[in-house]
Amino acid sequence: MALKYLADTNIISELERSQPNQRVLAQFQMYKHEIGIAAVSWHELVYGYHRLPKSRRKERVGDFLFNIIGPTLPIVPFDAAAAEWFGRERARLAQIGQPPSFADGQIAATAAVSDLVLITRNEQDFRPFTGLTIENWF
Repeated sequence: MALKYLADTNIISELERSQPNQRVLAQFQMYKHEIGIAAVSWHELVYGYHRLPKSRRKERVGDFLFNIIGPTLPIVPFDAAAAEWFGRERARLAQIGQPPSFADGQIAATAAVSDLVLITRNEQDFRPFTGLTIENWF
């Protein structure tokens, strides 16, 4: 099955919570074979894991990331097309006084050039980008 969605980092983090949002969980289960994550989101998740102190929580997060998410969700690369898209959008947004965060720009670019719907809780962070379809499953 082809990818349709790109999950933002906050969607994956929500799934790891002890009591995840039930709507997010249900939507994720329904479309799990059509969801990927951006390479920059994978980086953010792995970085967060390595910053955690040694604990049961760190073990649980590590198990979730490296035994569930990593092996099952395709990681969509930030490639040359995404870099060009982001370069144009970053310049446009900077000219109007709305420079985006670098990570959000890479995630937006990955979704846009891959023709994927970005699933995020942080709609406001992605609204300024043109040519990007966003869904909030919360």
